[in-house]
Amino acid sequence: MSLSPSALPTRAARWSATHPWRAIGAWLAFVLVAVGLAATVSTNDVKDADYRVGESGRAEASIERAGLDQPPSESVLVRARSGTLDAADGRAAAAEVAERMRTAPGVAGVGDVVPSADGAALLVPVELSSDEVDAAPLLAVTAAVQAAHPDLLVAQAGDVSIDEAIDDRVGGDLHSAEFISLPITLVLMLLAFGALIAAGLPVLLAATSVAATIGISAPISWLVPAESTVLSMIVLIGMAVGVDYSLFYLKRERQERAAGRTTLDAVAIAAETSGHAILVSGGAVIAALAGLFVLSDVTFNSLATGAILVVAVAVLGSITVLPALLVKLGRWVDRPRLPLLWRLTRRVPTGTISGRILGPVVRHPVAALVVSSVGIVALAVPALGMRTHQASLETLPADIPAVQTLRSITEAFPAEGTAAQVVVTGAAPADARAALERLADRAGTDGFATDGVQVRTSSDGRSEEHTSELQSPMYLVCRLLLEK
Repeated sequence: MSLSPSALPTRAARWSATHPWRAIGAWLAFVLVAVGLAATVSTNDVKDADYRVGESGRAEASIERAGLDQPPSESVLVRARSGTLDAADGRAAAAEVAERMRTAPGVAGVGDVVPSADGAALLVPVELSSDEVDAAPLLAVTAAVQAAHPDLLVAQAGDVSIDEAIDDRVGGDLHSAEFISLPITLVLMLLAFGALIAAGLPVLLAATSVAATIGISAPISWLVPAESTVLSMIVLIGMAVGVDYSLFYLKRERQERAAGRTTLDAVAIAAETSGHAILVSGGAVIAALAGLFVLSDVTFNSLATGAILVVAVAVLGSITVLPALLVKLGRWVDRPRLPLLWRLTRRVPTGTISGRILGPVVRHPVAALVVSSVGIVALAVPALGMRTHQASLETLPADIPAVQTLRSITEAFPAEGTAAQVVVTGAAPADARAALERLADRAGTDGFATDGVQVRTSSDGRSEEHTSELQSPMYLVCRLLLEK
């Protein structure tokens, strides 16, 4: 006998309600096994190569295969805090930076000190051994030199330090959202139900759904690499939908019990109405999130996978373990009551707010459709001006110290590190070199500065990389972010 999708929540809820301990035990086992997966299976994090897309991604892959990729680097800026830079003091500080950096972990070499065109600043280029170098020891060197020369400004920016600063900022913002969302959610549930158990059930289901999803994400990351922010996304989406779906079910079950039905009958009726709504809502959310896969970007793929998993787990918990918990708790779900909040919730008849909103909509459907459509279009108008583009110096948070330093570097050294790279493969070295030189001449006529043209050939002679210095300092940031 086939089971229609519309009957699935009802059948699942009835089985859970009539076998509550089995349902609760199965859910706990599922969560524990999932959490165990996270402890035993390592997460496959996104690699730099996973971010490569389009023509630029193919070029970077060719450069890496040819062994022509540039090592990551850091730059230390030395300039006066105010007024003119004293040449002797600046040179002494730059020399100290270079000496200390040579012994720092992860440093492959330190270049010659570069003065700015006006002599107001000095730049110490530091070449790193890999992208995995920890920026903390390097920043400690810069801070020590800064402390020894308080009259100067000694600051650092580069591939690793900017990446770590941005990751710290994003991670901190997401973690703050996580810690804020839980107490706010609990307070809202207390206001809605006026009882601790009723308020805690949605939060408990959401938390266990999030824990199970995090565990499942570890093995799935070997199919879809995990982006660094996906765990925070799982927490935020999981808490939202988990509480929302539980709220649907719990409110309807309480309404039916208040009407005089038994707990089992109330759960069954809630399954036929709210349970079906949860299944449809979850399916719609999953279908919408699946659209992110169309973008074929590793970040969106990872976020979509995590969000879809947590929504599916929350739906599963809402139509299985939640009915079982409601049956076992019975009328204890409204205990212990918070006197003030309980009386407040009892004074507001069920459906009062929704009735006042939906009443005019039902009486005047055409007018409601017009008004709502105009409102939706008005809210969508700002999206018409949105454009996708590569991150640049202007898009990075200006209050991050490394970004402020990078701005100062690009002002003092407008051509430092700002390069466009063209890769040629499958051609004879002589022909490729001639073509690249012609391209450089053409670029010069189009307003690009081509004084820094360099043509390098791979060791096997099959690939040529052409580097041309540009005038725009913003391109340096784009290059740094593409190497992330």
